Amino acid sequence: MVTTVRKAVDALRGPTPLIVSTPLPQRVEEKMLNKKWSKRVLSTPPAGSDLKPVLGDFGPPLIGHAIEFMRHGYQYARQRYEENGPVSWMGMLGFRMVAITGAEASQAVLVNKDKAFSQDGWATMIDRFFHRGLMLLDFDEHRMHRRIMQEAFTRQRLAGYTSQVTPCVRESVPTWNSRGPFHLYPVLKQLTLDIATRVFMGEFSGPEAARINRAFVDAVRAPTSLLRLPVPGGRWRSGLRGRQVLERYFADNMPTKRAGDGADLFSALCHATTPEGERFSDEDVINHMIFLMMAAHDTSTITTSVAAYYLAKHPEWQERAREESLALGDEPPDIDALERLHTLDLVIKESLRLLAPVPSYMRRTVADTEVLGHYIPKGALTIVSPAVNHFDPDCWTNPDDFDPDRFSAARREDKSHRYAWIPFGGGAHKCIGMHFGTLEVKTLLHEMLRTHRWSVPDGYTARWDFTSLPIPIDGLPIVLEPR
Repeated sequence: MVTTVRKAVDALRGPTPLIVSTPLPQRVEEKMLNKKWSKRVLSTPPAGSDLKPVLGDFGPPLIGHAIEFMRHGYQYARQRYEENGPVSWMGMLGFRMVAITGAEASQAVLVNKDKAFSQDGWATMIDRFFHRGLMLLDFDEHRMHRRIMQEAFTRQRLAGYTSQVTPCVRESVPTWNSRGPFHLYPVLKQLTLDIATRVFMGEFSGPEAARINRAFVDAVRAPTSLLRLPVPGGRWRSGLRGRQVLERYFADNMPTKRAGDGADLFSALCHATTPEGERFSDEDVINHMIFLMMAAHDTSTITTSVAAYYLAKHPEWQERAREESLALGDEPPDIDALERLHTLDLVIKESLRLLAPVPSYMRRTVADTEVLGHYIPKGALTIVSPAVNHFDPDCWTNPDDFDPDRFSAARREDKSHRYAWIPFGGGAHKCIGMHFGTLEVKTLLHEMLRTHRWSVPDGYTARWDFTSLPIPIDGLPIVLEPR
């Protein structure tokens, strides 16, 4: 066991390959979960300072608390917050990671006033496949790239993207088979990939679209590979080759996009220019396109799945949302129409609170710093978890309940603290595509409401796999009934 875990540790530290054996026996895992570990100091504060040390525990040798997080996700994060407070450290696959939880601590890290927290925390897992994506850039460089990219996310651009989403959705959702259990998640995952391909890269289909989709899926799957070595048939090798396919595709089509004036995101990034004349290089466009496809595809799939699940569990909210959708009529909804679907706004926000599609935000300190009076040394990996903020009883009434009205104008519990609700992150790195993502999710749910009713059996509770992003373990089976 020790040898196997050490291989996992080495792989996460760099490009060294790893092979992880079968899961731990249940009795061993339960023993690890139930054991209490002695707390130790992460690093001694400088002499003469009034800063407090960060206390925590590594957990089981080498593997740390990885199993608890993979199996229990948000519940485990909340448990550690209750036991250790807003700033603590823990072991995770060979690393010591500082866990930042709660609204005040999250704000300190994400606002990052002293520029001590860098995006390098993400690099270990995803840089080989999403190199120099916007999320991986820091400080002045990030600010410049975001300023240029914002030109591709103006309201006029968003309206154009939205107009391309509806035809794709209407080609698919009405054809969904209602016989027997319908596994929603994999169907939505394919549909959101089709949407991303059409909206981001323009209208194309056939073998070329299938090849690009396959390359993209391979690149997305690769960062969670257990075998981090380019062996034939391995996920890591497929991801590297997928990245190469995507790079070649965008490079080959760059001249046409630069010369044209298309409505797709690829064209928008090629032409995005700030008032100061800043533009992306060809290499920048390629890197950002590959990253944005990943970011938009997975988060939209998860958010739509979670919202549909809660609408199945709460049919009164499903009917309330359906009434608004039917009131729009049969015309494809434009951006203005989608923004009038206020019930879906509430449902989507509450779904994002209960299960944020990105369960943690990684950072690494580039200088000694402090959070809430706790000393954090240079080079420390940190994790900000929105789960704790989203369930803080000081911010939310009955936080475990599905209650979309908490976001209504009369209550606005999300305003209890600026960082009480952070499904899109915060500070300079707040998700640039959050408005488009919300419009896409609304379009998907709107079409589902128009064409179907859906439910889940009494007593059914979805279980989520937190190995990377949260996905339903069973594919989220629902019962569809055509309207």
